[in-house]
Amino acid sequence: MHDRMLRGIVVSEIGFGAAQLGNLYRATSDADARAAVDAAWDGGIRYFDTAPHYGVGLSERRLGEALRDRPREQFVVSTKVGRLLVPTPERAAAGLLDDDNGFAAPATHRREWDFSRDGILRSIEGSLERLGLGHIDIVYLHDPDEHGEAAFTTGVRALIELRDQGVVRAVGAGMNQAPMLTRFIEECDIDVVMVAGRHTLLDRTAQEELLPRARERGVAVVAAAVYNSGLLSMPTVPDDATYDYGPAPADVISRARRLAEVCARHGVTLPEAAVQYPLREETVASVVVGMRTAAQVESTLARYAAEIPEAAWRELESV
Repeated sequence: MHDRMLRGIVVSEIGFGAAQLGNLYRATSDADARAAVDAAWDGGIRYFDTAPHYGVGLSERRLGEALRDRPREQFVVSTKVGRLLVPTPERAAAGLLDDDNGFAAPATHRREWDFSRDGILRSIEGSLERLGLGHIDIVYLHDPDEHGEAAFTTGVRALIELRDQGVVRAVGAGMNQAPMLTRFIEECDIDVVMVAGRHTLLDRTAQEELLPRARERGVAVVAAAVYNSGLLSMPTVPDDATYDYGPAPADVISRARRLAEVCARHGVTLPEAAVQYPLREETVASVVVGMRTAAQVESTLARYAAEIPEAAWRELESV
């Protein structure tokens, strides 16, 4: 596992995406969650990404517990703000699940959009408690698409204040789109952006403006959702593949299959190329991959380590 620099913070080139530790789509046992983090550590992964949104705090609690006995200076944790968790004891007592939001986790809280200074301070306080940490390395404004005015003012200012106080080491925004992240880079004193699904082997939207602006401003980029919601996660693209959290359109499946054919000609697989592709950009500090089990961690590490010839990259770029 190689490392890269993120505004003075050393991060592993592969990051552990902990949404699945929050029971994303289906339940995961505490034992499997712990085994996944342990396997990631054994494989050299030292960057772990979570959020209060992931299972209304379950992901943060599980991640914090799994890292509790690790040397603090040896790992990096990022979490997110913008969705404040508000206790809902009546729902918890009824045994309801948070499945309306895609998580098979107990509905102990509800989410409340809040990019105010007070909301962010409260969110960070809750994350520190759930993670069991004294500081958080990286904090992202989480999906502020419909809350731009607050995110660009009170949201960013609150994170910068926390950074100045040493509670947070680096700040930025994480989204599924490139234009608004580009604006954050241009207008705000941020350190990093997390772009999900827009800097991938298939979708290269981030190359138009986001990556050039990041290079100019010295802002790091973390690439997430590199499989584009599963479309690039298998060597052969199925007819019922998903893309951007829904059924993949026929033309998108066709393009993905062209990429898979190129990979096969060069003796590599589509998911191997998908994991490695974003790292070909020097401003990308890490690729965060969602992992639920130790087996998924081992598969991700194997894809990261696969040898891909330069001739394959040249042909993939042309596609």
